[in-house]
Amino acid sequence: MPDGPPGDVHVRAARPEEHDAVAAVLDAAMLRTDELGPALDRGDVLVACADGRLLGALVLVQEDDAGGECRHVDAVAVRPNRRGQGIGTALVESALDRCGPDERLTAAFDADVRPFYESLGFDIEERDGRLFGGR
Repeated sequence: MPDGPPGDVHVRAARPEEHDAVAAVLDAAMLRTDELGPALDRGDVLVACADGRLLGALVLVQEDDAGGECRHVDAVAVRPNRRGQGIGTALVESALDRCGPDERLTAAFDADVRPFYESLGFDIEERDGRLFGGR
């Protein structure tokens, strides 16, 4: 996995008018979330862009974890032709940057995504047949 995204890629908060573009990226990854609209309204959707094109998206929700409040990755996706280029990593790292000093970032995911979260330093455990990670 690369150290970071290509130099032309930058991560920023999504704008409400980008709802359909974010939904298309999530749909291409076969991901669904009921939180997209509310998260956009709160400024909790991050997008990775290059040359005016949206390449990836991450949707955050606020949750209570066993250790207190946390931000949870409800969905993260990168366009299929741009995967493996560090874009997903940049999105998760930007989400980590948004966490307060006493706040964790968590995610629930399938086994095939485990190496991605392990590479980002997430502690991983199994819960109800899915993997759960936190950092």
